[in-house]
Amino acid sequence: MQHTSTTPRWSTTSFGGSADTSPMELDALGQHLSACRGQQGRFLALRCAAERLHVFVAARLVTSLVAAAVVLIGIGALLLRGGPG
Repeated sequence: MQHTSTTPRWSTTSFGGSADTSPMELDALGQHLSACRGQQGRFLALRCAAERLHVFVAARLVTSLVAAAVVLIGIGALLLRGGPG
């Protein structure tokens, strides 16, 4: 059984012809880039921020754990006291 594809096939050789990009290849590339941008969606900024936070925390693991423990202990102390004030 032979598989047929409706998408253009990419060739990285010019076979003695012009090595310039054809209009059909540029159109296919534009469609591909549009599809990729569309798949990223609204949460791209959130994903990027989460990745930056992960890199920051991973580089400072012990300090991040100590800071998180201090924050949790502070919140626990406030809740046991009955709130601020």
